[in-house]
Amino acid sequence: MDPRCKTVDPDKDLVDWHKPLLWQVGHLGEKYDEWVHQPVDRPIRLFHSDFIESLSKTAWYIVIMVWIPVVLYLSWFCYASLAQGTTRLFSSFTAEYSIPVHKYFFPFIFVLGMFLWSLVEYLIHRFLFHMKPPASNYYLITLHFLLHGQHHKSPFDSSRLVFPPVPASLVIGFFYTLLRLLLPEAVGMSMFVGGLFGYVVYDMTHYYLHYGSPKKGTYLYGLKAYHVKHHFEHQKSGTCPFLLLPAA
Repeated sequence: MDPRCKTVDPDKDLVDWHKPLLWQVGHLGEKYDEWVHQPVDRPIRLFHSDFIESLSKTAWYIVIMVWIPVVLYLSWFCYASLAQGTTRLFSSFTAEYSIPVHKYFFPFIFVLGMFLWSLVEYLIHRFLFHMKPPASNYYLITLHFLLHGQHHKSPFDSSRLVFPPVPASLVIGFFYTLLRLLLPEAVGMSMFVGGLFGYVVYDMTHYYLHYGSPKKGTYLYGLKAYHVKHHFEHQKSGTCPFLLLPAA
């Protein structure tokens, strides 16, 4: 039991820990914000259905097993596509001044995708994950708990520290489609795969900051110390994805 966590009596808490929590938290109203920021060291069950519940959590290594092969394959595909020399930016607007995109640009587009992911994650974390849902809105409270509140309520639930592949695929699919619509295929996919790799790095870093033991004085030790403060001292502040610094 982590000493920084609140001791919970399942029979006397504001929610019934013997039942799934997701459909209960919306009834807490004005008590929700204080309750969700009192960490406990125990697993959380969200759904009644065993199948849906299984899709809402995962082990950390599943993220690597699922997404790293995708990153490797798409990286090879993008590089090979750019190597054909037919990819040009702005060709749909002007053929005369369109910009050729060579295979040597792939690493730069990949890194740009990582930074774009970092920015998107920061904005989502800062303004959605750490919003204060209106006390009178059952559905927004429920959504907040589903997206991020559950993690702050139980920060050491190891099965909920990384994004499970099935719900993650929906979000990833959205960004994939968006980039494919906005950019030439090879460029959009190169940016997408960089963002996907950035997401994997972020998720693994986040897990390590909860369960790893970095050496004192190292960069990761400083990140872990800062992230611990995020959970136990500055819980209502967002965090910057790669640096895990406070957003507010």
